[in-house]
Amino acid sequence: MKNISEYLNYPLSKPIGFLLTDIDDTMTTDGQLTSEAYASLFKLQRAGIKVIPITGRPAGWCEMIARFWPVAGVVGENGGFYFHYADKKMHRWFSQSTGVRVDNQKKLEIIQAEVLKQVPGAEISSDQFCRLTDLAIDFCEDVKRLPNSDVKKIVQIFENHQAIAKISSIHVNGWFGTHTKLSTSLTMLKNLFGLTPDEAQQVCAYAGDSPNDEPMFGFFPLGFGVANVNDFKNQMKSLPQFISNYKNGEGFCEIVDYLAKK
Repeated sequence: MKNISEYLNYPLSKPIGFLLTDIDDTMTTDGQLTSEAYASLFKLQRAGIKVIPITGRPAGWCEMIARFWPVAGVVGENGGFYFHYADKKMHRWFSQSTGVRVDNQKKLEIIQAEVLKQVPGAEISSDQFCRLTDLAIDFCEDVKRLPNSDVKKIVQIFENHQAIAKISSIHVNGWFGTHTKLSTSLTMLKNLFGLTPDEAQQVCAYAGDSPNDEPMFGFFPLGFGVANVNDFKNQMKSLPQFISNYKNGEGFCEIVDYLAKK
């Protein structure tokens, strides 16, 4: 990973038109969105760069983000859907039909019961009530941080049921289906902006902080990590090309400053 200052000398084939970004521990600091990080979204808007949060957070949160934040849309629940607000209407696209989502929720309830029984200290995330496509297990957001062995055990329980499981900086998110943050991001970019995957690689940058951002770092040549990505670098094969000097929201603001300069 190169220091972010080297980005100014990075050759671009086309101007960057989109910043796709994680939210938790990338934009936020200690679980809070600072005024500076929020203002950075407007800075990108003024610079002509569209922002698309790519998050594991739930549909209920994404409804608000798409409506109230200065963003072009949002991908939520690790690719379960994307929402965008336009012409005073909320537009929603889901990776699965309503019937499939209902069936999957029943299977996730079985996993939920098993996790709570087998991993003391784990809890269902406080935002689970407004999720539509996945199950989020809290291992450090509102509970005492669990040891890595317990986090791995949670992942194993999901996988024993043939579910996909991804570790974020705060949750283990699990779901059924083939969708990912990357697949739904590419679908959104194609449907809303007419971008092919090759074109998206040329005009999109990605910002993140943890292992569940690895597929995005692996696909987009221009990746930015906030400094706390260093905490996970030995667990990741695909790392961002550039790393900020600061952690969390302060690092996000630094990334935005560099993007807006170029």
